[in-house]
Amino acid sequence: MTLAERNQKHNWHPYTQHKTAQRPIAIVKGEGALLWDEDGKEYIDAIASWWVNPYGHSNPVIAEAIYKQLTTLEHVLFGGFTHEPAVELSEKLMAILPSNQNKLFYSDNGSTSVEIAIKVSMQYFFNQGIKKTKIIAFEDAFHGDTFGAMAASGISFFTEAFKDSLIEVVRIPVPTLGNEEASIRALTELVITNECSAFIFEPLVQGAAGMVMYKPEVLDRLIAICRENQVFTIADEVMTGFGKTGKNFACDYLTQMPDMMCISKALTGGAIPMAITSFTQEIFDGFYDDDINKALFHGHTFTANPTGCAAALASLQLLQSEKMQANIQRVHQSHLAFENKIKKHPKVATTRVLGVIFALEIKTENEETYYGSFRNKLYNFFIENGVIIRPVGNIVYILPPYVMTENQLNKVYSKIEEVLDFI
Repeated sequence: MTLAERNQKHNWHPYTQHKTAQRPIAIVKGEGALLWDEDGKEYIDAIASWWVNPYGHSNPVIAEAIYKQLTTLEHVLFGGFTHEPAVELSEKLMAILPSNQNKLFYSDNGSTSVEIAIKVSMQYFFNQGIKKTKIIAFEDAFHGDTFGAMAASGISFFTEAFKDSLIEVVRIPVPTLGNEEASIRALTELVITNECSAFIFEPLVQGAAGMVMYKPEVLDRLIAICRENQVFTIADEVMTGFGKTGKNFACDYLTQMPDMMCISKALTGGAIPMAITSFTQEIFDGFYDDDINKALFHGHTFTANPTGCAAALASLQLLQSEKMQANIQRVHQSHLAFENKIKKHPKVATTRVLGVIFALEIKTENEETYYGSFRNKLYNFFIENGVIIRPVGNIVYILPPYVMTENQLNKVYSKIEEVLDFI
């Protein structure tokens, strides 16, 4: 029995309708930007396995760091204890996070990092006897699958079954080109009600919506409006963090700094699940009290896991190396060159590039659904041709490991050109 056949017996996969979906591909090895299945077929991982592997699969620097940590301390509870990897990681992160960030809360994935930020925003005001129970978010946002994060997300079919059980979230238009003023007006109307504790956003790029992009200048205005009206701002950098946009964080393009940041995915280079929510000192001080009930009662068994912290420290070392920074710029320039080549194709509606992110929208006669037949046709074409790309409806995007070679990038580009003739 093959690995793929054995898998079918017991494993339930994410975002999958098992009755209609094809059998998952059994991967047995990864190196750099490449993966191999159990039959020996090679795939180029053009989306860094859901955006978590910027330094490539089986990275030896991260592997060595994990091995060394495991021989010293694999895990210790973080309630009442601490350890060197967590302390060092906090120090290293403070050197690259926006200067107003001062406290870190560890968790285990992007959804929970968002969950913590939402809970903190509400409890901060609750601790002062103020009721602010609504959250502001963009239309078509995606912030995760736990209940608070799911409520903040705007892709309805993900949340339809739970809509009557979620916290109240009010939405504003995404400030894409031409929609800036509408977004600003909508936010202004909401913050003056004094009912909203926070505004959460994916800075500059809405990933799951299809790499929808907007300018930092308008986000600066939105953050300033929130600050003037005592509404916290939460930057969900789970996807955009650690170099994806060409800077360490998308918030590095801003002049206004968010009150909280959520980071995960590339934090450990894809090696170990880990997430962090960062906060200003002001927010932390809202929980610092003689009253035990004003503490943040949230935790995870694997909070600040030492092995995960060691992986994150190795990942930061890689990110900040001259070689990796050069790789980021190389991929960016390659994307720009491909964009210039492909944007006039008769089947291409729009293209966009930011950092290592490239997205292309294919012209279609009908509005395409997220996991519809058109999307599946695109996905299957890429898989058959040894390229892992997960289109969003009619939007094809690339978010590759920074270590992807030019030859590998060119193969990905060529398969995108081919699919335009195939469909």
